[in-house]
Amino acid sequence: MKLPRGGGFRRLVQLGAPARFRPFAPFRHDPAAKSSATAGLPRRSAWGTLVHNHGFERENLELNCATEILPTHNAALFQAAVRRAAAALRAGELVALPTETVYGLAANALDAAAVARIFAAKDRPAHNPVIVHVADLDMARQCAASWPDTATALARAFWPGPLTLVLPRSAAIPDAVTAGGPTVGIRWPSHPIIQAVIRECGFPLAAPSANPANRVSPTNATHVFKSLGGRVRLVVDGGQSQVGIESTVVDLTRQPARVLRPGMISEAAIRSVIPAAFAADSSGDTGAPAGALRSPGQLPRHYSPRARLEIRAWRDEADLQAQLVTLGVSPTAVHVLAHTVIPLGAGFGSVSVIPHDAEAFARALYGELHQCDAAGAELIIIEAIPGTDEWQAIADRLKRAAMSDLTTKSESGTLPIPCN
Repeated sequence: MKLPRGGGFRRLVQLGAPARFRPFAPFRHDPAAKSSATAGLPRRSAWGTLVHNHGFERENLELNCATEILPTHNAALFQAAVRRAAAALRAGELVALPTETVYGLAANALDAAAVARIFAAKDRPAHNPVIVHVADLDMARQCAASWPDTATALARAFWPGPLTLVLPRSAAIPDAVTAGGPTVGIRWPSHPIIQAVIRECGFPLAAPSANPANRVSPTNATHVFKSLGGRVRLVVDGGQSQVGIESTVVDLTRQPARVLRPGMISEAAIRSVIPAAFAADSSGDTGAPAGALRSPGQLPRHYSPRARLEIRAWRDEADLQAQLVTLGVSPTAVHVLAHTVIPLGAGFGSVSVIPHDAEAFARALYGELHQCDAAGAELIIIEAIPGTDEWQAIADRLKRAAMSDLTTKSESGTLPIPCN
């Protein structure tokens, strides 16, 4: 079965069960809701005391704490959750917070001991830096030793939103945040909950994705609870992340500026804002460079489900079935994510329809991978994606999630991951 592009629905076919249909909800941005949600929350301006402690003291992390999910679906619960989260963060604890990209595991970015607890909870390698999240431009400037005109232009165009700027770090930012490097990634997220928490704290937050290192990022509170329950006391439930993959990262410390990690803010959009200062092609810089990493998301293995993942192109269901014969996996353990050529589902563990639209695909991807893992998939097959610019960030995540130099295969030979 072939769907027209842009099909806006999802179907899950489970072995031995009838197909079930539900609409795929589009992203709706409501600035009025954002402003009303944060109304009445006090704003604190004093930054916390800087603590220098560059050793990652894993013994100080309580790994068997009770994890509580805080609801925020009305104004009173929102404010209560913000205050509890801020109190925990001021005490040096970890809190999982929603952002528009993915959920983050947050700590006081100025407290090296608190940041070290992030690395311990995630089992994250110390050489992988974390991004600092701020709630306004003044706070962002305090995190950087210098602030070029290009940063002002990009912040004006895309903040608050899913864009991280890499700049020379200020003396306030400890080595634990930057992996000992001279630069820091700074982002002003648009989600009203993390904005309100940062304002209540009065200091920036270090917040990588709230999941074990190298695994699939969480896009809702349940994902966080399942992966980090017992390692974080508070998870603030802010609903589903509406971007769905991590932010675009732009390095402004080099001339010309370059993208270190692609995201849903495209290179073309960035180039339109700083045309004279942006590299003509920065697509070759998304691998892991020598020396200190300037951005997360540059390690070859990242965003990986527990199941093996492959990207494949197929002409029809018979072609897909023929390809699976060579993989040595029972079809009942194979879960398929398709957007255009949809298998009917006979014999597969499940078949999910994912939209053939880059923004909607990104929003759904991690949730689908979490669901495949929860269902016990041994192999996840994802239909090859288009090779156009708007799919670049998704192609990056899929390549790293597959943990190899991925190629798609068909009976006629091999194809690169993107497939028009």
